[in-house]
Amino acid sequence: MALASAVSPDFSFDHLWLPFTPNRGFAAEPRVFTEADGMFFTTHDGRQVLDGISSLWCVGAGHNRKPIAEAITAQLHKLDYATAFQAASDVAYRAAERIAALAPGDLNRVLFTNSGSEAADTALKLALAYHRARGEPQRTVFIGREKAYHGVGFGGMSVGGIPGNRKAFSAALLPRVDHIAHIHDAERHAYIHHEQPAWQHDPLQELEQRILPLHDPANVAAVIVEPVAGSAGWYVPPRGYLQRLKEICHRHGILLIFDEVITGFGRLGHAFAAQHFDVTPDMITFAKCVTNGVIPLGGVVARDGVFDALLDAHAAAPPHAVEFAHGYTYSGHPVACAAAIATLDLFEHEGLFERADRMGRVLGDAMHGQLKGLPHVVGIRTYGLAGAVELAPGATPGKRAYEVFLDCFRHGVLVRPAGDNIVLCPPYVVEAGQIGQMVDVLAAAIRGVR
Repeated sequence: MALASAVSPDFSFDHLWLPFTPNRGFAAEPRVFTEADGMFFTTHDGRQVLDGISSLWCVGAGHNRKPIAEAITAQLHKLDYATAFQAASDVAYRAAERIAALAPGDLNRVLFTNSGSEAADTALKLALAYHRARGEPQRTVFIGREKAYHGVGFGGMSVGGIPGNRKAFSAALLPRVDHIAHIHDAERHAYIHHEQPAWQHDPLQELEQRILPLHDPANVAAVIVEPVAGSAGWYVPPRGYLQRLKEICHRHGILLIFDEVITGFGRLGHAFAAQHFDVTPDMITFAKCVTNGVIPLGGVVARDGVFDALLDAHAAAPPHAVEFAHGYTYSGHPVACAAAIATLDLFEHEGLFERADRMGRVLGDAMHGQLKGLPHVVGIRTYGLAGAVELAPGATPGKRAYEVFLDCFRHGVLVRPAGDNIVLCPPYVVEAGQIGQMVDVLAAAIRGVR
């Protein structure tokens, strides 16, 4: 396998500020992509790198898919952009119809955003507006979960539960927020292989016995959770957990929001994790795979009742009154919506949701078979077409995982470090041999780390 070369790039490192990246020494060992096709990237120095993470969970159908590119090109020549304020594009209506048809139950109303972060903040604002419209404006408390990630907006960071993402901005986070406990039991369920763990105690007991009585359920607007916690390191919910959470929320009139930015559109073998777990929330946030990562697009799918409540509250309002004062310049961008329709067509025609389910078994078998028992490995969690191997943190938390990430890249495989975890979440088109290559390289990198 080719190691990183010393080829000098033909561009400057002096201006681009990389997100969620240690910029201090990046230029000394740059990881710059110039092309992509299928399962592989090409770097600026001509190396091939296998995409083991769907390029941040986004590229479900693989890179450089011609049907998506052709749909984008055709849309550019037909309608390149149109405002979504006081007007709309035909392609936005068609994209919303396609997404609503894939969503469970009566989640039929789609409000487009540009990203998962914006989708999370939009869902929180919708929850507040919904309760106000129903005459319960006191419902302003939000409940998130420890180790959850809901983007980088102030609302998403507030309900999110990853300490590092909250630390620098804690003074400006929303004040009326609480968090339920993390869903991983490292002592009893360090190794999870395509099954939900059965906990001996009720992980939602604290929600019912402490958090809700503390705030009074009548003051709580919404609970937001990732069905499977992705960004923190792929944590699988205990058996019956999501069903019980839905029952608790429904009993107290609290909206339940599923953040499916990562799990939406195929990662668990279904359009949404809500269908996989057979739980219908009141809202679902989405992004990432909806356009195969080609163009930014996100959104919220809400139940009919959420939409209807806002319209009913304005039944006597003047015709020009806006029911929900929210949106973005690029909400429902025509080109992004064309990309979404083409992507959903591709998923359907190639049976990629079903393929993700099948290849998830291959990935899980490989990870548990080759990584368990290696030095520093303290846990492996595989579910759907994704898996995480957890490393003992050592003297500096996250250092081992980051060094493993670098070594894998040097040997031609892109993996994702998440704290002390290394995550694999390849595109749905991945072949068994490519999974073998990913896990072989990852295993060698783990063996070599101190």
